[in-house]
Amino acid sequence: MNKDRPLILVTNDDGITAPGIRTLIEVMNEIGEVWVVAPDSPQSGMGHAITVNETLYVDRIIVDPDAPQKEYSCSGTPVDCVKLATNELLKRKPDLCVSGINHGSNSSINVIYSGTMSAAVEAGTVGIPSIGFSLLDYSLEADFSHVKSYVKTLAIQALNHGMPKGVVLNVNFPKQNASGIKGMKVCRQANAHWIENFDKRTNPLGRDYYWLTGDFVNEDKGEDTDEWALKHGFVSIVPVQFDLTAHHAIKDINTWDL
Repeated sequence: MNKDRPLILVTNDDGITAPGIRTLIEVMNEIGEVWVVAPDSPQSGMGHAITVNETLYVDRIIVDPDAPQKEYSCSGTPVDCVKLATNELLKRKPDLCVSGINHGSNSSINVIYSGTMSAAVEAGTVGIPSIGFSLLDYSLEADFSHVKSYVKTLAIQALNHGMPKGVVLNVNFPKQNASGIKGMKVCRQANAHWIENFDKRTNPLGRDYYWLTGDFVNEDKGEDTDEWALKHGFVSIVPVQFDLTAHHAIKDINTWDL
């Protein structure tokens, strides 16, 4: 490993061959020494799941023979990928972990379901500055070219400044091309939610199954949220903490007859 260049771990939840991660790898190669450890198949919506009852496999792969990065595909979840990278594959702690670029939004409440963000959070729990990147375009043919400069800027800033203790960044990009992006905004997570529906169907053998659908509802009218920023053409940057303690509620709970 070249200690003169920052060591950067790249992962995602869409799978190691997804266009989003290939763009992220390309940008990170301009900054440092890149190691990629990512799922061998799509793992969207896995959240912070880890593999505990099955074996994990890791294979060295070469996607681009001319590219300098080292790449490993993993049979597990995004969090498994980070755990294996930091505990087994890399010889020292990475200077930066970047996850994505996700095909689809991870703004607002979506952050808690996201494998992309959970990978970044996992790296953050062991003190690695980490960023999760997402683009508001679910297509596998999505164009990521207009976000490259923003990804590079944020990665360099994270390397230069580090990250506040206990925090990782959740970065979402509008679908607009470069001329449509107005800049970047540091935001709070919008207070929004999904209204879920299950489409009940029956397979040819007569067994019922369900397909999750739903509508995203944003009732937050604040102009300081990630949803507002994205709707108005800005890149949203939300600092996310992984200490889930509701500190403001401790006083109230202490009034209970316990």
